Amino acid sequence: MTRPPLEIRISDSAGYCWGVQRALETAQQAADVAQGPIHTLGPLIHNPAVIAGLAEQGIEVIEDASEKQVGTVIIRSHGVAKEALDELASRAVNIVDATCTFVKAAQEKAARLREQGYLVVVLGEPDHPEVLGIRSYAGPDSLVVQGPEDLPEELPRRRIGVVVQTTQSQESLAALTSALSSRVRELLVHNTICSATERRQRAARSMAAEVDLVVVVGGKNSANTTRLAELCREVQPRTYHVQSPDEILPEWMEGVHSVGVTAGASTPSGQIDRVTARLRELAT
Repeated sequence: MTRPPLEIRISDSAGYCWGVQRALETAQQAADVAQGPIHTLGPLIHNPAVIAGLAEQGIEVIEDASEKQVGTVIIRSHGVAKEALDELASRAVNIVDATCTFVKAAQEKAARLREQGYLVVVLGEPDHPEVLGIRSYAGPDSLVVQGPEDLPEELPRRRIGVVVQTTQSQESLAALTSALSSRVRELLVHNTICSATERRQRAARSMAAEVDLVVVVGGKNSANTTRLAELCREVQPRTYHVQSPDEILPEWMEGVHSVGVTAGASTPSGQIDRVTARLRELAT
């Protein structure tokens, strides 16, 4: 019996966002004119395959600003802590800033809230480099929470300002805002969620509701890709997060007639193409 052809749907807004594309172009331009060694402070984007490709071009990663004495340093798209920037600025180093403009806005708003006397609450993943960078502007007394359940029983101040990791969801922000509103005297919320992230999440959830299987493509260290997988899994339990086509197992395809594919903001189109080719191969 001939199996019907597999339907593969690629979600709208899958793949590189504007901020990632800008960071990669900025790095390439810097490499073209660099005099001496060139590095990124932390991975430029969260995609291991892309980072390996940059290393082949001579753009390697350092994790600590103190490692760099000369040459060029590219600030990753997720941004870095203010202290790291200050340390680099004190040396004979050429700094090229590839921080995403949405991340930069979150940093600036956190700093302004702190200056205005607000206790800054950052909605995001505590150990994510973007959040660590934002918190360096928000001040050492700032709070990082992943949801209302992480708020302390007693807030140390009654004037609260909120900023958000750019890859969080609107639902998470709404839940936090609702929980804070009845507990504080003054609440100022800056919705710093990236508009491209919001569109990507909305399109992925819509697609997941209409297919038998979802494959989310991107780095396992990518917050926005991981979040995409979580959101799709809420709608379609048969959701898998892969970095490469080799991770796709034949048994995933049992009883599957339609597959939805989406990808994180740091995922190149070639990686998406290889995944769809693997899916078609397994469907034959």
